[in-house]
Amino acid sequence: MARRERVMRMSVEQPLWRALTAYRVLTMLYAVGLFATAHDEFARPWVAVAYFAVLCAWTLATLPRVASAARCTKRFLAADLTVAIAGILLTPVADAHERVQAGGPTLPSIWTAGAVLAFAIKGGWRWAALASSLVAVANLVERGSPARDTVHNVILVCIASIAIGYVVEVARASERTLARALEIEAATRERERLARDIHDSVLQVLAMVQRRGAVIGGEAAELGRMAGEQEVALRTLVSGGLVPVSRVSEDAAQGAVVRAVEEEPEESGPVDLRALLAPYAGARVSLAEPGAPVPLAPVAAREVAAAVGAALDNVRKHAGEQARAWILVEDEPDEVIVTVRDDGPGIPEGRLDQAEGEGRLGVALSIRGRLRDLGGSAELISVPGQGTEVELKVPKDLTDVRGKAERR
Repeated sequence: MARRERVMRMSVEQPLWRALTAYRVLTMLYAVGLFATAHDEFARPWVAVAYFAVLCAWTLATLPRVASAARCTKRFLAADLTVAIAGILLTPVADAHERVQAGGPTLPSIWTAGAVLAFAIKGGWRWAALASSLVAVANLVERGSPARDTVHNVILVCIASIAIGYVVEVARASERTLARALEIEAATRERERLARDIHDSVLQVLAMVQRRGAVIGGEAAELGRMAGEQEVALRTLVSGGLVPVSRVSEDAAQGAVVRAVEEEPEESGPVDLRALLAPYAGARVSLAEPGAPVPLAPVAAREVAAAVGAALDNVRKHAGEQARAWILVEDEPDEVIVTVRDDGPGIPEGRLDQAEGEGRLGVALSIRGRLRDLGGSAELISVPGQGTEVELKVPKDLTDVRGKAERR
């Protein structure tokens, strides 16, 4: 089965940059409209016209700069705030003194708030506080005295920008936490997949070598002892963790980045589960199956067959080579049920928990883990002296399961 790495970018602040881009254009048009409706009242309208020409050119030319955090550099923020403050300080030069004292709008008007908000989105509430303080000083210099409406507007801009900056910082922290959780989950699932593969192959071979070596004796006994030591070491490694989880990276421009390894199925059409279970049938294993095909998605069919193989391995290992086993396949409308039953001595109470604590993860990973990843379930029923029964259930439609996995 092919495997590929999927990169997921997470950015909660990107919509804020898009909103800021639209805000700057709209407020530029608003400021020009205010001047156009009252240009005959200005003492020096040519100063205002020159400033608005610069403002329009600057706003339109720098739209790409406010498209993302990476492009919105500190140098740009300083220049942008300078344009806003220059417009505020030029207002007494261009407008009539009476209009300024009466509380008339500054030349950039509410466009100034966009420059402050850029500081907030880029650097958080501390940057917002610095930018809003500079705008406040410029407004007080323009007015000459702390009038009520001036103080009101300054405080409004200051509170709004600091609040937005704080929200951005909290959102970034939450984004990193979520990305870390997703990466840990992806690493855990990959570790369990590798542990299942190792249990189904390497560990069983080492266990067989250990048993056969003890029976044969001589040099084979020493080889069996070494195989047993390697089996214990490998089980410890499997149960302790195989995949590092610190793979979350952060990109200021694009947000947190999560890299998750996925399995990519080679087949696209359904697979008949009966064909995968048929090789398990033999002299001591009976297979009862429907007369019609039992279609399952390729991934689901392979995992169910592997879980059945793990269950039969447990029968041979714990019930003996002479134990009989029965496999029953039931094709229900919404799910497929596969039952593996044996006539062995059964499993003593508490033995599974003890085995899992010792690193023996055959049931936990090779059976239950496989079915859990498919959105199904594995139920084990064992009565001492009456054998063991493993019931595997897997849904036919894995669309919902894959959708949940992708959302996680």
